[in-house]
Parts: sequence; C-alpha cells; structure tokens
Amino acid sequence: MASQKRVHTTAASRLRQDYLRILKDPVPYITALPLPSNILEWHYVVRGPENTPYSGGYYHGKLVFPKDFPFKPPRIFMITPNGRFKVNTRLCLSISDFHPDTWNPAWSVSTILTGLLSFMVETSPTLGSIDTSEFQKRQFALRSGPFNLQDKIFCELFPDMVEEIREKMKERGEMREGDETTSQNNSNREGGVAGATREGQNGLISSTLVNICVIIGFAAFAYTVKCVIKAVDNS
Repeated sequence: MASQKRVHTTAASRLRQDYLRILKDPVPYITALPLPSNILEWHYVVRGPENTPYSGGYYHGKLVFPKDFPFKPPRIFMITPNGRFKVNTRLCLSISDFHPDTWNPAWSVSTILTGLLSFMVETSPTLGSIDTSEFQKRQFALRSGPFNLQDKIFCELFPDMVEEIREKMKERGEMREGDETTSQNNSNREGGVAGATREGQNGLISSTLVNICVIIGFAAFAYTVKCVIKAVDNS
C-alpha cells in the first residue's frame, strides 16, 4: 500500500512538473491541462495546422496516465470526430500504452502531444486510425467547433476557445447574437410567468379578504340597526 502511494505521488509530482513546463513552453498547435479533480487525466485540444485538411478545426482528446507514470505510458483518446482517428477509442501509437516496450520514461507530456500531432498529419495506418479523404477531413474540421460546444468538459476547461469558436460561427452565419442568451431569456421568461402567477394569486387573495371584510361590515351594521330598533320598541 505504501509503495503504491509512493508511486502515485511520483506520478503526480512528475505531471505537475510537465504542466509547468507546458505553461512556460507550449506545444505548437496544442493546448493541454489536467482535470482540476484528477491530475492523471489530461485534456488537450489540437488546432488544425495550416496547409493540412485539419486547418480551422478544434480536436479535443484526452490522455489517461497510469498511477506508475512515468514508468508506463498513458492511454490516448480522441473525442472530436476528425476523419483520422476513431473517437473514444484507445489509439495504438508508439507513445501510448499499446507499446509499453517502446516507451521511454524520459518522455514528457509535451513529447506525447508532439508525437500525437505528428502522427495525426501523416497518413500511415494504425489500430484506431481510419482512412477518409481530405474533403471529408475538411468537413470534420468545419463541424468540430459546434461539436465541442456540446461537451461540458471542453467548455469548462477551454473557455477562451469556446469564445473563439462562437465568434467564428457568427462570422459564418451559424450563430446569431441572441443564440447565446436563449436559455437565459427562457429562464427569465419562466421567471416572469411565475411572477405573474404569484401576483395574480396575491391579487385574488387580497380581493377575497376585502369581500369578507365588506360582508362582516354589513353584518355588523345590520346587527347594530336591529339592536337600536329593539331598544326603541322597548322604550
């Protein structure tokens, strides 16, 4: 148990160092960071390089590191449809857990991401890769932004990219100014309806109370008149 904890601590320490290194020296075309709740799971976004079928695309994926990293390699996944890799499938690369025999503990997260990008822009096949035309890959690139906006983790981890995607969609006429506030307007509308309902209910209660007071007033007045008449008759 103590040994396992020590190995996990080693992995966390190494990954924190790699994160600081990436902040200081970012990997070209790639943004990556760990989940706030789990440093062993990293999410990355590849911006499609110019002069490739992926240009203009945003390709979200994740790296899942073992507890004994850096002595064993991570699992690598692509989440965004891209025309190159199957989505949500372990990729068979020399830098992934499919090939522990070729793994080098000196390799960092930056090394892994650089290798992933290099393989992505190539055409050589491997387990987890697919064969699509350049036209299809360009179509995937255009659809990658809207696809990622539906991913909660993507939106939470990469807010700057979310805004960038929305701006591009507006430029292409795929999103209007009011689209971003639709849910907020619906919420306000629901709140307005609820408020109007409450106001109507309060008005009904107030009207009922007034009517009751009027009835009681008339009854008291009639009783008083009756008492006066009876007193006069007795006199």
